[in-house]
Amino acid sequence: MLKEKLMEDLKKSMKEKNEIRKNTVQMIRAAILQIEKDKGIAVDDEKIIEIIAKEVKGKKDALSDFEKARREDLINQTNEEISILEEYLPKQLTKEEIKEIVSEVIEEIGATSIKDMGVVMKEAKAKIGASADGKSINEVVREILK
Repeated sequence: MLKEKLMEDLKKSMKEKNEIRKNTVQMIRAAILQIEKDKGIAVDDEKIIEIIAKEVKGKKDALSDFEKARREDLINQTNEEISILEEYLPKQLTKEEIKEIVSEVIEEIGATSIKDMGVVMKEAKAKIGASADGKSINEVVREILK
């Protein structure tokens, strides 16, 4: 279903001559095709969301480099690409919502110190999925486990 939406958005952006949207959607579709060919599988919506989340993370990492270099053109383009990609992701959780889920995980596992961080992160990431990035989850886990 998400695959079809990407194809429709690609056609629409081509008709509207929206280059950034067209290139962003093509980038996602290329990443999906690459995984399908490499692994010989047809990806489902869940896997597509993972791919998009990974692309967003890469864009955000690149953004800090562009800011250091003071490249306003690339900063604006990358921010626009990120907002386009985020349209396909599930609603992102707030820090409070992440705290709630992480607290539940810590309670379930019985984590007591920062040494348990790996287990807590794994479990929290599985519960939260693409609704929050790993960095946000990591910050909350560190804050709670201290």
